Amino acid sequence: MNLLHSLAPYLGYLASLLLIIALLVSNDLRFRWFNTGGNIVFIVYAILIGAIPVLLTNFILLFINCYYLGKIYRKKENFDQLEFAGEEQLVHKFLEFHQSDIHAYFPEFDAERLKGKLNFVVIRDLVIANIFSAEVLDNGDAEVLINYTTPKYRDFKVGRYIFEKEKDFLIAKGVKRILYKKVLNKQHLQFLKVMGFLDQAGVVSKKLEPGSLNM
Repeated sequence: MNLLHSLAPYLGYLASLLLIIALLVSNDLRFRWFNTGGNIVFIVYAILIGAIPVLLTNFILLFINCYYLGKIYRKKENFDQLEFAGEEQLVHKFLEFHQSDIHAYFPEFDAERLKGKLNFVVIRDLVIANIFSAEVLDNGDAEVLINYTTPKYRDFKVGRYIFEKEKDFLIAKGVKRILYKKVLNKQHLQFLKVMGFLDQAGVVSKKLEPGSLNM
């Protein structure tokens, strides 16, 4: 019991850290999960030190966070794909607005290279959530120039929409394999691995097969 009491202050620090991180993330789902984690740790902390007000407050907050997590997971969203040529003003406005964040993920991206490529945006509830561009080679390889999702929508739903639900769209365009010759951002590499991409000698790729999720 003494050992548990000695750990109590560290649990308090951990809970506080989780709540601070929750305020820093831009994704609603992550915000709720970090909050939920902080509530759970605070509940354990409150039990150890006998802090009833802290215990009651975090039980209530835990219930609220679980309620909103349920709403997020039950919510049905509308996804759609719109192709573009590369010269549209709206696309360039989108790229300009997110320029600094795009540079963190695709530092070598140049909007001038969009022309003549396989280009589309993913619309999520009538909002542009993602922009995708790739050069499709004769052998069926699609070399990705950009696959950028705005921070609010980085919950893997856009990726699953592109590479699983709507992969037949890519296949119909002659794509047999999606590949990145270079992935410079660790977070994006982690996302690609979750999506089923393989990292082989620095080339990150995923084969597209009709009729399977290919995860």
